[in-house]
Amino acid sequence: MRPAPAVLHPSSPATSDTRPHWRDTFASLRVRNYRLYVISQVLTNTCGWMQRVAQDWLMLSLTGNVTWVGLTVTLQLAPMLVFGLFGGVVADRFDKRKLLMITQSLFALSALVLGTLTLTGAIEPWHILASAAFLGVATVVDNPARQAFVPEVAGHQHLRNAISINSTVFQLGALVGPALAALGIALVGQGWSFVVNSMAGITAVALLVAMRASELSAAPAISRSRGQLREGLRYVGDKPVILWSVVMVGFVALTGINLATVLAAYADDVFDIGSAGYGLLNSCLAAGAVAGALASTRRRSLRLRTLVYSAGVLGLLQVLAGTIAWLPLFCLVLIGVGAASLLYLTGGNTLVQTAVAGTMRGRVMALYILVLFGAQAGSGTLIGWIAHEYGAHAAMIACGAGPLLGAVIVGAVLARKSRLTTRLILRDRPGRGVLYVVPRDAVPPAAVSLTPGLLSRGLRGRSRPTHPAERRRRRQPRAVPGRAVRPHPHGDRASTRSGRPR
Repeated sequence: MRPAPAVLHPSSPATSDTRPHWRDTFASLRVRNYRLYVISQVLTNTCGWMQRVAQDWLMLSLTGNVTWVGLTVTLQLAPMLVFGLFGGVVADRFDKRKLLMITQSLFALSALVLGTLTLTGAIEPWHILASAAFLGVATVVDNPARQAFVPEVAGHQHLRNAISINSTVFQLGALVGPALAALGIALVGQGWSFVVNSMAGITAVALLVAMRASELSAAPAISRSRGQLREGLRYVGDKPVILWSVVMVGFVALTGINLATVLAAYADDVFDIGSAGYGLLNSCLAAGAVAGALASTRRRSLRLRTLVYSAGVLGLLQVLAGTIAWLPLFCLVLIGVGAASLLYLTGGNTLVQTAVAGTMRGRVMALYILVLFGAQAGSGTLIGWIAHEYGAHAAMIACGAGPLLGAVIVGAVLARKSRLTTRLILRDRPGRGVLYVVPRDAVPPAAVSLTPGLLSRGLRGRSRPTHPAERRRRRQPRAVPGRAVRPHPHGDRASTRSGRPR
């Protein structure tokens, strides 16, 4: 049994401060098992997005009512929101690789049935609804098992890099999958998108089988007992790094990362660029997300306060985007929003994964996913209502409210608990002043009394004297044995034997 990861202080780094070399950007891909896992993720993510688009379009073409499309999405998300925590318990009890084999087989079977019904012309709306509900139930176990499997297949040494690559793969799938689905629908119809996704699921199962079990860093499976769900929740409550990461992701997901409705409103009402322009805006967001996911592999360290800063930056960028009415500049800021959102999400996932014990990973990640998905599900209606009542600009500004509010609230709580204060450093870097967050005990009492918790100068353990007499006293030369000091002819300024000011 491998030791559980050390619990991190809220201000402690989650990783080493050494910046990786450029050739280590994809270091986790050197692990054979993880390479197989990434290939399976590329296939299932891309083809899964193809099926999602084809499924929604097929339902719309069969019913002519967008409400049925919304019902399909609800049936696919509802099981995760209701039973997601129990899925985490299952992920902790059983071998995660075998669980993923089962869930991928179920996904492939469902896609094959749906594709066969579509190609034969026997498809009915209730078939799509039943398939969505079936997929939702399988996702309850698949999502926490997939998240908890990453440290086992990549190893803790490459965990941060592996999570970043996973995020990149997901965003690439979100970018490429819908485009392939649109091409496939135009050429051969919706049915073949389901068949292709079924083949991707079968291939993913084969790749999981091909992994070398001896090279997996598998956490020991827990035995079945009562109260394991409560135990997981209690564990989260006792670990500040995990608890505040989960709280922060709830704030960010509530309004900050669900931009589909807002971008549709911008494409239709603000810029009048139609469906092609809507695709352009989503592509800008996805391109920024890919850049952010790749940049996250270059992080030197990760702290809980880093999540607070990242959420604040994300909120500010969204507020800035809400004030822009010129399409090229809006696209540029949108790329920044995509990068900031992925840097935040990758950082939160990494911080939780590195702080949790192996026997608790399934339950903790289930809670993390539940909060992430649940907040997104609740935000769609809220942001849509704001966009309808007050316009796209107001909706985009409202999107920034969640991350900003989370950064302020969680940042204030952490600062109070850890007795942190801001400190303006003016002399440790020539020509630059930088605002730091440091322990309150590190700030000299004189500086704190002068400007409570805000301003001090230098790193030398003393505050700047304010009284003229005190400044003159500090400028007096110190007596050095065997060295004569000549008084300066112009008053209290001291000089050395060379005549240079001391």
